[in-house]
Amino acid sequence: MIESGSATPRELLMAAIRPEIVKIEKVLVQDLKQATANADPLLSQVLEHGILNGGKRLRPLLVVLSSKLCGGTESGKGVDIYELAIAFEYLHGATLFHDDVIDRADMRRGKSSVNKAFGSIAAILGGDFLHSRSMNLVGSLGGKEALQIFCQATNAMVDGEFLQLRNAQNYNLSEEDYFSAVRGKTALLIAATCEIGALAVDAPVAERQALAEYGLSLGTAFQIIDDLLDYQGDVTQTGKEIGNDFKEGKMTLPLILTLETADKEDKERLLLLLGDREARQNGFQEACELIEKYKGFSMSKQKAEAMVTSAVSGLALFENEQNSTILSIFEALAQYVLTRNK
Repeated sequence: MIESGSATPRELLMAAIRPEIVKIEKVLVQDLKQATANADPLLSQVLEHGILNGGKRLRPLLVVLSSKLCGGTESGKGVDIYELAIAFEYLHGATLFHDDVIDRADMRRGKSSVNKAFGSIAAILGGDFLHSRSMNLVGSLGGKEALQIFCQATNAMVDGEFLQLRNAQNYNLSEEDYFSAVRGKTALLIAATCEIGALAVDAPVAERQALAEYGLSLGTAFQIIDDLLDYQGDVTQTGKEIGNDFKEGKMTLPLILTLETADKEDKERLLLLLGDREARQNGFQEACELIEKYKGFSMSKQKAEAMVTSAVSGLALFENEQNSTILSIFEALAQYVLTRNK
């Protein structure tokens, strides 16, 4: 178990995972140096700026912890689990590079985004390199089945983005449509990190499935909280400007739930704001007040809490004395997702 004392839950979690994060970071730096040894110097600058300038390393951490929960050691079944794990940070980084180009975002993690610092072309090419490197690592270290799971998650991410694009101006978007997009954009990749960590040590199918379900629920909760932070976050904490989703007309869960419950007058007002680009730019605060009025924020948080409860309950088959510390970390990670401010 994670020992408490006077530290906060977040401090306890950070202390528990710090050794793993340090190892992940070390492998990440070494691999980037090796992978770009013969590349153009600009690529190295782009990757260093975009990958080594912060980040929670949640995805590679889940690969490592899932492997260890299934009885694996640092080298898995002869596989360096940390080298395999960083593939997921590369894929995540690639999506951020490309997303910031699509969204024309100037900030990422409190600093200039890659496209702001180096231009859109460099950001796209850097993302392409990271995607290629991630597939190389998973295929060579995890094998054919791991690569298949990885590619399915990647395909789902693209499909989720297309679904969101198709629904961009659909202001009658349902919760079901929202969760379908979230599943593709975010949750299936988190599920894949957990399942591939288990696969790397030949875990039984039941354990792989349990960890994949944990990742799916955790990833869904993560995205809901991300959507809430876009409305309620502090730019000094998130490192991103707030209000971008609304200003771009994106239908995220707080807005969807509000439109489902608002009276006719307030619903029409929200739809009026959403339907006009200039109104969206100037009407963010008014939208926040309407969402608050109809408890769109609190209802979204409740749905994230339900996802976290589901994630943790699915790990019951791993409960034994040997796994107690790692299970405590999985539970703490789930609670962290709910309380994170960036």
